[in-house]
Amino acid sequence: MTNLQERGHLLTEQVNPNSQNLDQLSSLELVEIFNREDTKAVAAVAAAKMQLAQAIERTAESLRQGGRLFYVGAGTSGRLGVLDAAECPPTFCTPPELVQGIIAGGAGALVRSSEDLEDRFQDGETAIAQRQITQLDVVVGITAGGTTPFVHGAMSAARQRGATTIFIACVPAEQVSVEADLDIRLLTGPEVLAGSTRLKAGTATKLALNILSTGVMVRLGKVYGNRMVDVAVTNNKLRDRALRILQDLTSLNREASRLLLERSGNWVKLALLMHWTGLDKEQGSKLLSEYQGNLRAAVASHKSLS
Repeated sequence: MTNLQERGHLLTEQVNPNSQNLDQLSSLELVEIFNREDTKAVAAVAAAKMQLAQAIERTAESLRQGGRLFYVGAGTSGRLGVLDAAECPPTFCTPPELVQGIIAGGAGALVRSSEDLEDRFQDGETAIAQRQITQLDVVVGITAGGTTPFVHGAMSAARQRGATTIFIACVPAEQVSVEADLDIRLLTGPEVLAGSTRLKAGTATKLALNILSTGVMVRLGKVYGNRMVDVAVTNNKLRDRALRILQDLTSLNREASRLLLERSGNWVKLALLMHWTGLDKEQGSKLLSEYQGNLRAAVASHKSLS
């Protein structure tokens, strides 16, 4: 790992030649330069597509076997991990413990800067031990500049426990090396505001985490077509979404969809299975369980027996 006192050579710390007159630009010119530079975040993710695909496959396989997914980071990187983890239960009806975010400084660091806490390697090790991480789990270390001791401590402890480790950074491997099962580099280049990795680096990281978590949930059968059929019906917006999914995929009217959703116990996936197969709630639940929640596979198996 690079000397923490000598970070100036890192790609994320370089001065962007395209924005050296940033303080002299008009508001419109500011927007235009940010917009141009932000396209590099999308390109950086595209360049890492093979590694991201491998991360999806390995993570999905671990979760199928009873493992969990952990994001570990500090500052912006930590907040992005916590955000992605927090969005999984409402979107895919996963238990909160399945995907978890670990941020240096704990929950308080989400709303108040605690960047000094990222320098504690041992705190990262402790966070892994506290969550009793095992060989079934996946730990994703996120650090834009690649050097965060808290993240490296967590990765080291996770490897010792046999967990699958994935590293996400925005600097080349030759600048910061790491031992990990998968090494994902999102090379977004120097920031518009030099060193402010909440900008392009943060955007690329958010895109990568979106792809990883959603891809894993697709692999786990929590999506049918492009519909979130495991959506948690916990408020009016999500109930409306659930009803629209049922209406679109069954051609039932809204009232009939409402009754079907109620009979399924507010589980869109089960409601669809019941409608398409004629099974009752108990029978449908059993069939889904047999196919690990994969709706398409469950429907196909019922048709083959009919």
